[in-house]
Amino acid sequence: MAGRRGSATVAAAVLCLLAVALHCEVAQAAIYVVGGRGGWTFNLSVFNYQKGAHNVVVVNKAGYNGCSTTPRNAKVYTSGKDRIRLVKGLNNFICTLPGHCASGMKIQVSAS
Repeated sequence: MAGRRGSATVAAAVLCLLAVALHCEVAQAAIYVVGGRGGWTFNLSVFNYQKGAHNVVVVNKAGYNGCSTTPRNAKVYTSGKDRIRLVKGLNNFICTLPGHCASGMKIQVSAS
């Protein structure tokens, strides 16, 4: 009887670990380059990504929060090596490919 309880406990522990592993989200890293040969500058951000796999869209706070291209004339970058001059204050960026922003592909950069 004790052997069965031990096996059941091990099986329950494995199932719990499997449930936790399946519930975890996968994070993907991105590279944000600030500065250049002349040293550190905080008014430029570079977004590196595979061309065609993503984009970078400059949006306002509502666009960032709602994953939408707000304002309607939002600037869209698609080169894969986008150099974007930051404005003073909060800069909002999203990827507008279907499902990307909703999955967390958005960033706010504060520049002073």
